[in-house]
Amino acid sequence: MSIEQLSPQPVWQHFARLCRFPRPSKHEAALRQHLQEWASEQGLAHELDQVGNLIIRKPASPGWENRVGVVLQGHLDMVAQKNEATAHDFLRDPIRPRIEGDWVKADGTTLGADNGMGVAAALALLEARDIEHGPLEVLLTIDEEAGMTGAKGLQGGLLQGQYLFNLDTEDWGEIYIGCAGGVDLTLSRSLSCASMPAGYLLFDVALTGLLGGHSGVDIHLERGNAIKLLAGVLSEAIPRFDLRIVELRGGTLRNALPREAFARVALPACDAGHFAGLIAAHQTTLQAAYAGVEPHMQLAVQPVTAAHELHALNTAETRLVTDMLLALPHGVRRWSPHIENVVETSNNLGVVRIDARRFEAVLMLRSLTDPGLDELQASIEAQARLASIQCEAEGRYPGWAPNPESPALALLQAVYRQTLGEDAAVKVIHAGLECGLIGKAYPALEMVSFGPTIRGAHSPDERVEIASVARFWQLLCAALQAVPLAA
Repeated sequence: MSIEQLSPQPVWQHFARLCRFPRPSKHEAALRQHLQEWASEQGLAHELDQVGNLIIRKPASPGWENRVGVVLQGHLDMVAQKNEATAHDFLRDPIRPRIEGDWVKADGTTLGADNGMGVAAALALLEARDIEHGPLEVLLTIDEEAGMTGAKGLQGGLLQGQYLFNLDTEDWGEIYIGCAGGVDLTLSRSLSCASMPAGYLLFDVALTGLLGGHSGVDIHLERGNAIKLLAGVLSEAIPRFDLRIVELRGGTLRNALPREAFARVALPACDAGHFAGLIAAHQTTLQAAYAGVEPHMQLAVQPVTAAHELHALNTAETRLVTDMLLALPHGVRRWSPHIENVVETSNNLGVVRIDARRFEAVLMLRSLTDPGLDELQASIEAQARLASIQCEAEGRYPGWAPNPESPALALLQAVYRQTLGEDAAVKVIHAGLECGLIGKAYPALEMVSFGPTIRGAHSPDERVEIASVARFWQLLCAALQAVPLAA
Protein backbone atom coordinates (compact mmCIF):
# COMPACT_ATOMS: atom_id res chain seq x y z
CA MET A 1 0.00 0.00 0.00
CA SER A 2 1.41 3.39 -0.98
CA ILE A 3 1.01 6.43 1.25
CA GLU A 4 -1.19 8.03 -1.43
CA GLN A 5 -3.89 5.49 -0.59
CA LEU A 6 -4.01 6.52 3.06
CA SER A 7 -6.85 8.61 4.42
CA PRO A 8 -7.39 11.50 4.02
CA GLN A 9 -6.19 10.94 0.47
CA PRO A 10 -5.90 14.62 -0.57
CA VAL A 11 -3.42 15.27 2.24
CA TRP A 12 -1.33 12.15 1.66
CA GLN A 13 -1.28 12.67 -2.10
CA HIS A 14 0.13 16.15 -1.64
CA PHE A 15 2.64 14.88 0.91
CA ALA A 16 3.80 12.16 -1.51
CA ARG A 17 4.33 14.87 -4.13
CA LEU A 18 6.39 16.93 -1.69
CA CYS A 19 8.59 13.90 -1.02
CA ARG A 20 9.55 13.81 -4.69
CA PHE A 21 11.14 17.27 -4.47
CA PRO A 22 14.50 17.61 -2.67
CA ARG A 23 14.02 20.53 -0.31
CA PRO A 24 16.68 20.93 2.38
CA SER A 25 16.93 24.43 3.82
CA LYS A 26 18.04 27.02 1.25
CA HIS A 27 17.20 24.64 -1.61
CA GLU A 28 13.42 25.03 -1.88
CA ALA A 29 13.40 26.75 -5.30
CA ALA A 30 12.39 23.73 -7.40
CA LEU A 31 9.50 22.86 -5.11
CA ARG A 32 8.40 26.48 -4.91
CA GLN A 33 8.40 26.76 -8.71
CA HIS A 34 6.30 23.61 -8.94
CA LEU A 35 3.80 25.01 -6.45
CA GLN A 36 3.55 28.28 -8.38
CA GLU A 37 2.74 26.33 -11.53
CA TRP A 38 0.28 24.18 -9.63
CA ALA A 39 -1.46 27.26 -8.20
CA SER A 40 -1.81 28.71 -11.69
CA GLU A 41 -3.37 25.46 -12.88
CA GLN A 42 -5.84 25.68 -9.99
CA GLY A 43 -6.72 29.26 -10.90
CA LEU A 44 -5.34 30.56 -7.60
CA ALA A 45 -3.64 33.93 -7.18
CA HIS A 46 -0.11 33.70 -5.87
CA GLU A 47 2.99 35.82 -5.34
CA LEU A 48 6.55 35.66 -4.06
CA ASP A 49 7.66 38.22 -1.52
CA GLN A 50 11.08 39.89 -1.50
CA VAL A 51 12.81 37.02 0.36
CA GLY A 52 11.17 34.13 -1.50
CA ASN A 53 8.16 33.19 0.63
CA LEU A 54 5.22 31.95 -1.43
CA ILE A 55 1.70 33.25 -0.74
CA ILE A 56 -1.28 31.53 -2.39
CA ARG A 57 -4.79 32.99 -2.07
CA LYS A 58 -8.16 31.31 -2.44
CA PRO A 59 -11.38 33.35 -2.44
CA ALA A 60 -14.11 32.65 0.09
CA SER A 61 -16.78 30.10 -0.76
CA PRO A 62 -19.99 31.73 -2.09
CA GLY A 63 -21.85 33.24 0.85
CA TRP A 64 -18.79 33.09 3.12
CA GLU A 65 -17.18 36.33 2.00
CA ASN A 66 -17.93 38.12 5.30
CA ARG A 67 -16.12 35.57 7.47
CA VAL A 68 -12.84 36.30 9.22
CA GLY A 69 -9.93 35.60 6.87
CA VAL A 70 -7.56 32.78 7.83
CA VAL A 71 -3.87 32.36 7.03
CA LEU A 72 -2.55 28.78 6.97
CA GLN A 73 1.20 28.82 7.52
CA GLY A 74 3.97 26.28 7.13
CA HIS A 75 7.54 26.08 5.84
CA LEU A 76 8.77 24.49 2.63
CA ASP A 77 12.17 23.27 3.81
CA MET A 78 13.02 20.14 5.75
CA VAL A 79 15.90 18.97 7.91
CA ALA A 80 18.34 16.80 5.95
CA GLN A 81 19.61 14.04 8.23
CA LYS A 82 20.87 10.55 7.50
CA ASN A 83 23.23 8.12 9.10
CA GLU A 84 26.81 7.98 7.83
CA ALA A 85 26.21 4.64 6.08
CA THR A 86 23.03 5.71 4.26
CA ALA A 87 23.50 6.53 0.57
CA HIS A 88 21.29 9.56 -0.09
CA ASP A 89 21.88 12.94 -1.75
CA PHE A 90 19.42 15.43 -0.28
CA LEU A 91 19.99 17.81 -3.20
CA ARG A 92 19.10 15.21 -5.83
CA ASP A 93 17.29 12.21 -4.39
CA PRO A 94 13.60 12.06 -3.46
CA ILE A 95 12.54 11.01 0.01
CA ARG A 96 11.30 7.42 0.02
CA PRO A 97 8.36 7.17 2.44
CA ARG A 98 7.00 3.84 3.58
CA ILE A 99 4.27 2.59 5.89
CA GLU A 100 5.50 0.85 9.01
CA GLY A 101 2.60 -0.27 11.17
CA ASP A 102 0.67 2.78 12.39
CA TRP A 103 3.33 5.19 11.14
CA VAL A 104 4.88 6.56 7.96
CA LYS A 105 8.65 6.99 7.94
CA ALA A 106 11.43 7.30 5.38
CA ASP A 107 14.02 4.81 4.21
CA GLY A 108 17.11 5.77 6.21
CA THR A 109 16.61 9.54 6.19
CA THR A 110 14.47 12.23 7.72
CA LEU A 111 10.92 12.05 6.36
CA GLY A 112 10.10 15.74 6.05
CA ALA A 113 6.79 15.39 7.87
CA ASP A 114 8.18 18.44 9.69
CA ASN A 115 6.70 20.51 8.07
CA GLY A 116 5.53 18.59 5.02
CA MET A 117 2.34 17.37 6.66
CA GLY A 118 1.24 20.92 7.46
CA VAL A 119 2.08 22.12 3.95
CA ALA A 120 0.24 19.15 2.43
CA ALA A 121 -2.88 19.90 4.46
CA ALA A 122 -2.81 23.54 3.36
CA LEU A 123 -2.44 22.53 -0.30
CA ALA A 124 -5.31 20.04 0.05
CA LEU A 125 -7.56 22.82 1.33
CA LEU A 126 -6.56 25.08 -1.55
CA GLU A 127 -7.53 22.31 -3.96
CA ALA A 128 -10.76 21.25 -2.19
CA ARG A 129 -14.08 22.15 -3.78
CA ASP A 130 -16.35 20.64 -1.12
CA ILE A 131 -15.15 22.49 2.02
CA GLU A 132 -16.73 25.87 2.69
CA HIS A 133 -14.54 28.58 4.17
CA GLY A 134 -13.98 32.32 4.33
CA PRO A 135 -11.09 34.13 2.62
CA LEU A 136 -8.06 31.83 2.70
CA GLU A 137 -4.36 32.60 2.39
CA VAL A 138 -1.53 30.07 2.54
CA LEU A 139 1.89 31.39 3.59
CA LEU A 140 4.75 28.99 2.77
CA THR A 141 8.02 30.26 4.17
CA ILE A 142 11.57 29.30 3.28
CA ASP A 143 14.62 28.34 5.32
CA GLU A 144 12.81 27.82 8.62
CA GLU A 145 15.12 25.06 9.79
CA ALA A 146 18.40 26.88 9.06
CA GLY A 147 17.73 30.40 10.27
CA MET A 148 14.07 31.38 9.72
CA THR A 149 15.14 33.63 6.86
CA GLY A 150 11.66 33.62 5.34
CA ALA A 151 9.84 34.63 8.51
CA LYS A 152 12.47 37.23 9.37
CA GLY A 153 12.08 38.89 5.97
CA LEU A 154 8.29 38.74 5.79
CA GLN A 155 6.89 42.16 4.89
CA GLY A 156 3.88 43.77 6.48
CA GLY A 157 0.89 44.53 4.28
CA LEU A 158 0.90 41.28 2.29
CA LEU A 159 -1.48 39.21 4.43
CA GLN A 160 -5.12 40.20 4.96
CA GLY A 161 -6.30 37.46 7.33
CA GLN A 162 -7.07 38.04 11.00
CA TYR A 163 -6.38 34.50 12.27
CA LEU A 164 -3.22 32.49 11.57
CA PHE A 165 -3.06 28.71 11.97
CA ASN A 166 0.57 27.62 12.13
CA LEU A 167 0.59 23.92 11.13
CA ASP A 168 4.06 23.07 12.44
CA THR A 169 3.75 21.33 15.80
CA GLU A 170 4.20 17.64 16.47
CA ASP A 171 1.85 16.52 19.25
CA TRP A 172 -1.73 15.83 18.27
CA GLY A 173 -4.22 16.91 20.93
CA GLU A 174 -2.21 19.96 21.90
CA ILE A 175 -2.73 23.58 20.84
CA TYR A 176 0.31 25.80 21.14
CA ILE A 177 0.13 29.51 21.94
CA GLY A 178 3.79 30.35 22.60
CA CYS A 179 7.34 29.25 21.82
CA ALA A 180 10.97 29.88 22.66
CA GLY A 181 13.27 32.37 20.98
CA GLY A 182 16.81 31.44 20.04
CA VAL A 183 20.27 32.38 18.82
CA ASP A 184 23.12 30.52 17.10
CA LEU A 185 26.68 30.71 18.38
CA THR A 186 29.72 29.73 16.31
CA LEU A 187 32.96 29.16 18.21
CA SER A 188 36.19 29.11 16.20
CA ARG A 189 39.95 29.14 16.74
CA SER A 190 43.02 28.57 14.61
CA LEU A 191 45.10 25.60 15.73
CA SER A 192 48.75 24.66 15.32
CA CYS A 193 49.62 21.31 13.84
CA ALA A 194 52.82 19.38 14.36
CA SER A 195 54.47 16.41 12.68
CA MET A 196 53.43 13.11 14.18
CA PRO A 197 56.20 11.65 16.33
CA ALA A 198 58.01 8.58 15.09
CA GLY A 199 56.41 5.31 16.11
CA TYR A 200 52.88 6.70 16.26
CA LEU A 201 49.94 4.98 14.55
CA LEU A 202 46.58 6.30 13.45
CA PHE A 203 43.21 5.04 14.67
CA ASP A 204 39.63 5.90 13.79
CA VAL A 205 37.18 6.09 16.69
CA ALA A 206 33.44 6.19 15.97
CA LEU A 207 30.49 6.75 18.29
CA THR A 208 27.29 5.92 16.41
CA GLY A 209 23.74 4.68 16.85
CA LEU A 210 22.40 7.44 19.09
CA LEU A 211 18.79 8.50 18.65
CA GLY A 212 19.39 12.21 18.10
CA GLY A 213 16.24 14.24 17.60
CA HIS A 214 14.93 17.81 17.63
CA SER A 215 17.05 20.13 19.75
CA GLY A 216 13.96 21.91 21.08
CA VAL A 217 11.31 19.22 21.35
CA ASP A 218 13.64 16.43 22.57
CA ILE A 219 16.25 18.36 24.56
CA HIS A 220 14.75 17.33 27.90
CA LEU A 221 14.88 13.57 27.19
CA GLU A 222 18.51 13.32 28.36
CA ARG A 223 19.65 11.55 25.21
CA GLY A 224 23.36 11.28 24.62
CA ASN A 225 25.28 13.95 22.73
CA ALA A 226 27.74 12.04 20.55
CA ILE A 227 30.19 14.96 20.45
CA LYS A 228 30.48 15.34 24.22
CA LEU A 229 30.57 11.60 24.84
CA LEU A 230 33.40 11.05 22.35
CA ALA A 231 35.28 14.04 23.77
CA GLY A 232 35.06 12.41 27.19
CA VAL A 233 36.54 9.17 25.89
CA LEU A 234 39.43 10.96 24.19
CA SER A 235 40.03 13.15 27.23
CA GLU A 236 40.81 10.12 29.34
CA ALA A 237 43.19 8.76 26.71
CA ILE A 238 45.25 11.95 26.31
CA PRO A 239 47.40 11.63 29.46
CA ARG A 240 47.53 7.84 29.33
CA PHE A 241 48.74 7.48 25.75
CA ASP A 242 49.86 10.98 24.70
CA LEU A 243 46.96 10.87 22.25
CA ARG A 244 46.93 13.54 19.51
CA ILE A 245 43.83 14.52 17.52
CA VAL A 246 44.18 14.52 13.74
CA GLU A 247 40.51 15.15 13.05
CA LEU A 248 37.24 15.21 14.97
CA ARG A 249 33.76 15.76 13.58
CA GLY A 250 30.29 15.26 14.96
CA GLY A 251 26.73 16.37 14.30
CA THR A 252 25.44 17.97 11.12
CA LEU A 253 22.91 20.64 12.15
CA ARG A 254 22.74 23.12 15.00
CA ASN A 255 19.09 22.23 15.67
CA ALA A 256 19.52 18.45 15.70
CA LEU A 257 20.89 16.46 18.64
CA PRO A 258 24.21 14.92 17.47
CA ARG A 259 23.76 11.21 16.77
CA GLU A 260 27.26 10.40 15.55
CA ALA A 261 30.83 11.59 16.14
CA PHE A 262 34.10 10.45 14.56
CA ALA A 263 37.73 11.05 15.44
CA ARG A 264 41.04 10.16 13.85
CA VAL A 265 43.76 10.09 16.48
CA ALA A 266 47.46 9.28 16.74
CA LEU A 267 49.17 7.46 19.61
CA PRO A 268 52.26 5.30 20.16
CA ALA A 269 52.15 1.90 18.48
CA CYS A 270 53.06 0.24 21.77
CA ASP A 271 49.78 1.50 23.31
CA ALA A 272 47.46 0.19 20.57
CA GLY A 273 46.23 -2.76 22.60
CA HIS A 274 45.68 -0.70 25.74
CA PHE A 275 43.78 1.92 23.72
CA ALA A 276 41.51 -0.76 22.27
CA GLY A 277 40.86 -1.96 25.80
CA LEU A 278 39.99 1.57 26.92
CA ILE A 279 37.47 1.90 24.08
CA ALA A 280 35.87 -1.44 24.97
CA ALA A 281 35.61 -0.41 28.61
CA HIS A 282 33.95 2.87 27.64
CA GLN A 283 31.51 1.01 25.40
CA THR A 284 30.38 -1.01 28.41
CA THR A 285 30.24 2.05 30.66
CA LEU A 286 28.26 4.15 28.18
CA GLN A 287 25.79 1.37 27.46
CA ALA A 288 25.14 1.01 31.17
CA ALA A 289 24.87 4.76 31.74
CA TYR A 290 22.37 5.19 28.88
CA ALA A 291 20.48 1.93 29.26
CA GLY A 292 16.88 2.45 28.23
CA VAL A 293 17.75 5.80 26.62
CA GLU A 294 20.27 4.94 23.88
CA PRO A 295 19.78 1.23 23.15
CA HIS A 296 21.77 1.22 19.89
CA MET A 297 24.87 3.18 20.94
CA GLN A 298 28.12 1.76 19.57
CA LEU A 299 31.70 2.87 20.30
CA ALA A 300 34.34 1.31 18.08
CA VAL A 301 37.99 1.74 17.11
CA GLN A 302 39.98 0.48 14.18
CA PRO A 303 43.53 1.07 12.96
CA VAL A 304 44.09 3.20 9.87
CA THR A 305 46.26 1.08 7.60
CA ALA A 306 46.54 3.28 4.50
CA ALA A 307 46.88 6.80 5.87
CA HIS A 308 48.79 9.76 4.59
CA GLU A 309 48.32 12.15 7.50
CA LEU A 310 51.67 13.42 8.71
CA HIS A 311 50.40 16.10 11.06
CA ALA A 312 48.25 16.23 14.18
CA LEU A 313 47.47 18.66 16.97
CA ASN A 314 50.10 18.79 19.65
CA THR A 315 49.28 17.52 23.12
CA ALA A 316 48.39 20.95 24.51
CA GLU A 317 45.94 21.79 21.74
CA THR A 318 44.45 18.31 21.80
CA ARG A 319 43.77 18.91 25.49
CA LEU A 320 42.41 22.40 24.82
CA VAL A 321 39.79 21.30 22.28
CA THR A 322 38.63 18.28 24.27
CA ASP A 323 38.41 20.37 27.44
CA MET A 324 36.33 22.95 25.56
CA LEU A 325 33.92 20.32 24.28
CA LEU A 326 33.55 18.89 27.77
CA ALA A 327 33.03 22.33 29.33
CA LEU A 328 30.43 23.63 26.89
CA PRO A 329 26.89 23.21 28.23
CA HIS A 330 24.41 20.92 26.55
CA GLY A 331 20.83 20.18 27.49
CA VAL A 332 18.33 21.85 29.80
CA ARG A 333 19.69 24.93 31.54
CA ARG A 334 16.50 25.85 33.41
CA TRP A 335 12.90 24.68 33.62
CA SER A 336 10.19 27.30 33.48
CA PRO A 337 9.12 28.41 36.96
CA HIS A 338 5.79 29.57 35.52
CA ILE A 339 4.69 26.81 33.12
CA GLU A 340 4.72 23.26 34.43
CA ASN A 341 6.92 20.72 32.62
CA VAL A 342 8.19 23.23 30.05
CA VAL A 343 11.88 23.89 29.47
CA GLU A 344 12.71 27.59 29.77
CA THR A 345 16.34 27.68 28.58
CA SER A 346 18.56 25.12 26.84
CA ASN A 347 21.59 24.69 24.63
CA ASN A 348 22.42 22.19 21.91
CA LEU A 349 26.07 21.59 21.05
CA GLY A 350 25.08 20.58 17.55
CA VAL A 351 28.12 20.53 15.24
CA VAL A 352 31.88 20.26 15.72
CA ARG A 353 34.63 20.24 13.11
CA ILE A 354 38.27 19.98 14.17
CA ASP A 355 41.34 19.34 12.05
CA ALA A 356 45.00 20.12 12.41
CA ARG A 357 44.42 23.78 11.63
CA ARG A 358 41.01 24.85 12.97
CA PHE A 359 38.42 24.30 15.70
CA GLU A 360 34.78 25.14 14.99
CA ALA A 361 31.65 24.39 17.01
CA VAL A 362 28.08 25.47 16.34
CA LEU A 363 25.56 25.77 19.18
CA MET A 364 21.87 26.61 19.27
CA LEU A 365 20.55 28.36 22.36
CA ARG A 366 16.83 28.59 23.13
CA SER A 367 14.83 30.33 25.85
CA LEU A 368 11.29 31.44 26.60
CA THR A 369 12.74 34.66 28.04
CA ASP A 370 15.22 37.21 26.72
CA PRO A 371 17.10 37.35 30.06
CA GLY A 372 17.45 33.55 30.03
CA LEU A 373 18.89 33.64 26.52
CA ASP A 374 21.21 36.53 27.39
CA GLU A 375 22.55 34.81 30.51
CA LEU A 376 23.31 31.54 28.70
CA GLN A 377 24.95 33.35 25.79
CA ALA A 378 27.11 35.42 28.14
CA SER A 379 28.21 32.27 29.99
CA ILE A 380 29.33 30.52 26.78
CA GLU A 381 31.07 33.66 25.51
CA ALA A 382 33.00 33.84 28.80
CA GLN A 383 34.10 30.22 28.42
CA ALA A 384 35.26 30.97 24.89
CA ARG A 385 37.31 33.98 26.02
CA LEU A 386 39.10 31.89 28.64
CA ALA A 387 40.24 29.54 25.89
CA SER A 388 41.07 32.34 23.42
CA ILE A 389 38.27 31.12 21.17
CA GLN A 390 36.28 33.52 19.04
CA CYS A 391 32.50 33.47 19.55
CA GLU A 392 30.10 34.87 16.95
CA ALA A 393 26.34 35.19 17.50
CA GLU A 394 23.88 35.29 14.63
CA GLY A 395 20.32 34.48 13.66
CA ARG A 396 18.66 35.63 16.86
CA TYR A 397 14.88 35.42 16.68
CA PRO A 398 12.18 36.35 19.20
CA GLY A 399 9.93 34.04 21.13
CA TRP A 400 6.16 34.03 20.73
CA ALA A 401 4.52 35.43 23.86
CA PRO A 402 1.45 33.40 24.92
CA ASN A 403 -2.00 35.02 24.76
CA PRO A 404 -4.48 32.79 26.61
CA GLU A 405 -7.30 35.21 25.66
CA SER A 406 -6.76 34.87 21.90
CA PRO A 407 -10.04 34.44 19.98
CA ALA A 408 -8.23 32.05 17.64
CA LEU A 409 -7.45 29.84 20.65
CA ALA A 410 -11.07 30.02 21.85
CA LEU A 411 -12.22 28.96 18.38
CA LEU A 412 -9.85 25.98 18.23
CA GLN A 413 -10.75 24.87 21.75
CA ALA A 414 -14.47 24.98 21.01
CA VAL A 415 -14.13 23.15 17.69
CA TYR A 416 -11.84 20.51 19.20
CA ARG A 417 -14.36 19.87 21.97
CA GLN A 418 -17.32 19.68 19.57
CA THR A 419 -15.51 17.53 17.03
CA LEU A 420 -13.64 15.12 19.28
CA GLY A 421 -15.63 15.19 22.50
CA GLU A 422 -12.75 16.18 24.74
CA ASP A 423 -10.57 19.16 25.56
CA ALA A 424 -7.28 19.90 23.86
CA ALA A 425 -4.24 20.67 25.98
CA VAL A 426 -3.00 24.27 25.66
CA LYS A 427 0.78 24.39 25.64
CA VAL A 428 3.89 26.49 25.15
CA ILE A 429 6.64 24.76 23.15
CA HIS A 430 10.38 25.03 23.74
CA ALA A 431 11.08 24.67 20.02
CA GLY A 432 11.18 27.71 17.79
CA LEU A 433 8.11 28.46 15.68
CA GLU A 434 7.84 31.23 13.12
CA CYS A 435 4.92 32.85 14.93
CA GLY A 436 7.08 35.26 16.94
CA LEU A 437 8.67 36.66 13.78
CA ILE A 438 5.39 36.75 11.88
CA GLY A 439 3.84 38.56 14.82
CA LYS A 440 6.46 41.31 14.52
CA ALA A 441 5.30 42.07 10.97
CA TYR A 442 1.61 41.46 11.77
CA PRO A 443 1.01 42.32 15.45
CA ALA A 444 -2.79 42.14 15.10
CA LEU A 445 -2.80 38.51 13.90
CA GLU A 446 -4.38 36.04 16.31
CA MET A 447 -2.20 32.91 16.13
CA VAL A 448 -2.38 29.30 17.25
CA SER A 449 -0.34 26.26 16.25
CA PHE A 450 -1.33 22.60 15.95
CA GLY A 451 -0.48 19.51 13.93
CA PRO A 452 -0.38 15.70 13.80
CA THR A 453 1.87 13.52 15.93
CA ILE A 454 5.46 13.40 14.66
CA ARG A 455 8.23 11.58 16.47
CA GLY A 456 11.98 11.63 15.90
CA ALA A 457 11.94 14.94 14.01
CA HIS A 458 15.38 16.08 12.80
CA SER A 459 16.62 12.47 12.84
CA PRO A 460 16.48 9.47 10.46
CA ASP A 461 13.90 7.98 12.82
CA GLU A 462 11.38 10.74 11.96
CA ARG A 463 7.87 9.33 11.58
CA VAL A 464 4.28 10.58 11.52
CA GLU A 465 1.33 8.76 13.07
CA ILE A 466 -1.22 7.93 10.36
CA ALA A 467 -4.33 8.17 12.55
CA SER A 468 -3.32 11.58 13.89
CA VAL A 469 -3.13 12.99 10.34
CA ALA A 470 -6.81 12.15 9.83
CA ARG A 471 -7.77 13.82 13.10
CA PHE A 472 -5.60 16.85 12.30
CA TRP A 473 -7.36 17.22 8.93
CA GLN A 474 -10.77 16.85 10.55
CA LEU A 475 -10.00 19.60 13.07
CA LEU A 476 -8.54 21.93 10.46
CA CYS A 477 -11.56 21.63 8.17
CA ALA A 478 -13.99 22.05 11.06
CA ALA A 479 -12.10 25.12 12.34
CA LEU A 480 -12.32 26.82 8.96
CA GLN A 481 -16.06 26.21 8.85
CA ALA A 482 -16.50 27.61 12.38
CA VAL A 483 -14.66 30.88 11.77
CA PRO A 484 -16.90 33.78 12.90
CA LEU A 485 -18.21 36.71 10.94
CA ALA A 486 -15.78 39.56 10.50
CA ALA A 487 -16.39 42.53 12.77
